[in-house]
Amino acid sequence: MSPLEPALRRIELAPTGPRVGAFFDFDGTLIDGYSAAAYFKDRLRRRDMGARELIDTIKLTRRRNLDEAGFAEVIGKGVMDWAGMHEDEMYALWQRLWISDIASTIFPEAWRLVQAHKRKGHTVVIASSATPYQIAPLAQEFEIEHVLATQPMIRRQCLTGGIDGAPLWGQGKADAVRGFCRERRIALKRSFGYANGDEDIAFLSALGYPTAVQPKEMLEALASEKDWPVLRFAPRRRAPKSAAVRTMGAYAAMAGSFVAGLGVERLTGDTRRAADFITCTASDAAMRVLGITVQVVQGAEHLVEHRPCVFIINHQSKLDMFLMMNLIRDGFSGVAKKEAASVPGFGRYMRMTDMAFLDRSHTGRSIDALKPAVRILQQGLSIAIAPEGTRSYTPRVGRFKKGAFHLARQAGVPIVPVVIRNAGEVMGRNDQVMRGGTVEIVVLPAIHVSQWQPEAMGEQVEAVRQQFVDTLQNWPSAAAP
Repeated sequence: MSPLEPALRRIELAPTGPRVGAFFDFDGTLIDGYSAAAYFKDRLRRRDMGARELIDTIKLTRRRNLDEAGFAEVIGKGVMDWAGMHEDEMYALWQRLWISDIASTIFPEAWRLVQAHKRKGHTVVIASSATPYQIAPLAQEFEIEHVLATQPMIRRQCLTGGIDGAPLWGQGKADAVRGFCRERRIALKRSFGYANGDEDIAFLSALGYPTAVQPKEMLEALASEKDWPVLRFAPRRRAPKSAAVRTMGAYAAMAGSFVAGLGVERLTGDTRRAADFITCTASDAAMRVLGITVQVVQGAEHLVEHRPCVFIINHQSKLDMFLMMNLIRDGFSGVAKKEAASVPGFGRYMRMTDMAFLDRSHTGRSIDALKPAVRILQQGLSIAIAPEGTRSYTPRVGRFKKGAFHLARQAGVPIVPVVIRNAGEVMGRNDQVMRGGTVEIVVLPAIHVSQWQPEAMGEQVEAVRQQFVDTLQNWPSAAAP
């Protein structure tokens, strides 16, 4: 049983409704490490921070037994640096840092906890000593409405360099949570709290169901004394060295499969047979070396019964394409940007699979741009597409574009939805290294789109997207691999 399962079970057994709160610390609880580190790293990259300032900052942040006054000094120094900046500039700054650094440190386990509370209708809140600008991108991604944070002082939408009220640190955070619960008529003793720091003891002690996440020394000792649950998540900032070694081994195994496939092509003269050989052997070898198990929990029969078809997937990771190679195995092609054809080795493989290379600068009608992919489907090959168009930071399903559905309609083939549960845990959006683990898959029944009317396609595409959302929220029990 996963260490997270007892925590999810506690949530499932809790009362339903908004009078139960779920309060999450931010740094070290929802993300691995501290968001402020991304800010200082960015300043160093841009040479906006001198050596003296860096040393002073490190000394401040590494003080042991930091109290409320000490933390006020630390955060006060940071806020002072932002004096004169417009709030819009602050939100833009932290959105940029979110994309470049912070998003990749999200704990997938924390995402699952938040979603479990939302399914119960609980009032989910981020309570953090960080500023609202640091927290805003994650709150938006997690769709969390309520944020309790240290508030910089604002005059005419610009930061003054001061703090409005007390920082949400230590007792200050506990008081803010109590005040929020009074205003919202939330029952403290029925509510949940998740945090990692010694300074969070007062905050967690105020709630009926506290959980120590990645606890520091004093919090861990108190959790043991009071029999509070303790959760430890796999690190996200840096993959283990073993994962890096396995990733290099996986690429080497795929390269070997590619070379062997070229040999098959030379011996048989059959490019399609060679492409299918590479697809199967490369994906199998890579998964084995990486220690990844691909588990089709439900609907395996839909992978084969309606070919050719357009497979659509929710897109979290570069790993997704290798997963689809492993699932589809033969008669597989896809759609890629024109520039991908020139990638050494991999471009050759894509040409062997009859990949449809689309020109993103195409100025004609979108229906004309799809013609190469339509021809591939009409030749009897299946195509895999991610209708979101880009990888997501979390399992949240983004807005679907209509291209895959237009393609299936023009070619007269069905859509087969493939819901991938946790590829992002194995390889995050910006990761270059793949970790071992189990990736779970649900394949939904085929959707026949040939009779869809163009004027109603927006609603119909959204209904398909909702199938992905519903499946992820109500995941079926795991079957055998």
